Amino acid sequence: MYKKVLVPMALDHGLSQHTLDVARALTENEAEIIALHVYEMPHGSVSAFLDKSVVAEGFDRARLTLLKKVEGLSGVKPVIVKGHTARTIIDYAVDNEVDCIVIGSHKPGLSDYFLGSTASRVVRHAPCAVHVHRRQ
Repeated sequence: MYKKVLVPMALDHGLSQHTLDVARALTENEAEIIALHVYEMPHGSVSAFLDKSVVAEGFDRARLTLLKKVEGLSGVKPVIVKGHTARTIIDYAVDNEVDCIVIGSHKPGLSDYFLGSTASRVVRHAPCAVHVHRRQ
C-alpha cells in the first residue's frame, strides 16, 4: 500500500472521482492523497494577444473548480500549479517523494501513437509506480 499518492486531475474530464476512488483503494490509513491540477499557460505567441487579467481569471477559475471537485473529501489535498502537464506531474512527484501516481486515460487514438498522451508520458518517465485508470 502507498503512503503518498498523486492524482493528476484534468478538470474537464469526468474521471476525477474514479481516479480518487482508485487512490483511496491503494492507500493505507493516514495516507496522503494529493489532487493535482496543472494549469497550462498560453503558448508564447498566444500570450502576446491576451491580457494578463484574462490569464489570471482562467487560473482562478481552475483553482475554484479543483476546490469544488474535492470539497468534502477527507484526506485529499488540492494543489494547482502552472506548467507543462506531463513534465510538471513528474517533477511534482519527484519533488514531493510521491509513492504512486493514479492517472486517468482515454482510449488512445492515432495521434497518441505519434505524440503520446499525458498518461503515457507519465508512465514512461515517472520515478514511482503509476496506476492508469481507463474508464470503459
